[in-house]
Amino acid sequence: MKRAVSISIGSSKRNKAVEITLLGEKISIERIGTDGDMEAAALKYQELDGSVDAFGVGGADLGALVGEKWYPFHSVQPMVRYVKKTPLVDGVGLKNTLENKSAAFLDAKIKDYITEKGRKALIPVGIDRWGMSTCFPEAGYECTYGDLLFGIDVPIMLHNTRQIETAAALLMPLVGRLPFEWVYPTGEKQEKRAPKGEKWFHWATVIAGDCHYIKRHMPDELPGKIIVTNTTTPEDVAFFKQAGIKYLLTTTPVLDGRSFGTNMMEAALVALSGKGRPLTREEYSDMLNQLGFEPQLQQLN
Repeated sequence: MKRAVSISIGSSKRNKAVEITLLGEKISIERIGTDGDMEAAALKYQELDGSVDAFGVGGADLGALVGEKWYPFHSVQPMVRYVKKTPLVDGVGLKNTLENKSAAFLDAKIKDYITEKGRKALIPVGIDRWGMSTCFPEAGYECTYGDLLFGIDVPIMLHNTRQIETAAALLMPLVGRLPFEWVYPTGEKQEKRAPKGEKWFHWATVIAGDCHYIKRHMPDELPGKIIVTNTTTPEDVAFFKQAGIKYLLTTTPVLDGRSFGTNMMEAALVALSGKGRPLTREEYSDMLNQLGFEPQLQQLN
């Protein structure tokens, strides 16, 4: 049986392991959280290197792909320094394939509702989710991106992908060298709420992006809104339902009651392929088509 493991610096409360069958082959997928401890994650990678088929990097990114330019997060690199044998992915492959279908999928399912409410999308951090950042404007949405506000606490909003590319070129050489926990909630911080930019959450019909950024900063009540995100636990779904969210779209499949992160699902595809390396964008697309993977829509209210 193939085995894919996501080692995450996120909360261990979100740990999960399931066995599934994909393309006729059994595969074990498991998430292991280290509560913000990068060195503990590094040692877990060292322990399992060579004994599993693929690693996912959870709770952090090795870098950000903006357009065709790659910006590394230097503070994350030591966490994976012991990985010598097992292929390692951080989810960017699925962010630019599976997540890029989000807007089209919403139109296929609830276009009339979106048209009634207005084609307006808030992407809290566009640099992190380039597939989402590009698919919504291409589908005719008016978009607002909160990279500066939610990423580095500068109260300026961006309004097109060209501005994101400019901001990335100016800021990522510096931001990429900051401690990762300065720009992304890790460990127990993932459980804490710090609402801000609330007018933009109320303005948007669709809020699309990383689940931790959305939960951390959204208002307590967002009746009638649509959330498009990746990783959700049953607790996340209950939180969104209580807030009045109308629809929840998860870009990765719901398995045994929860959706896993893009890094976990990407690692599962790498393990399943048997190639012993990360896949190309075309290979990911081919496998997704074979598997019939598509976003999953839940009506919460």
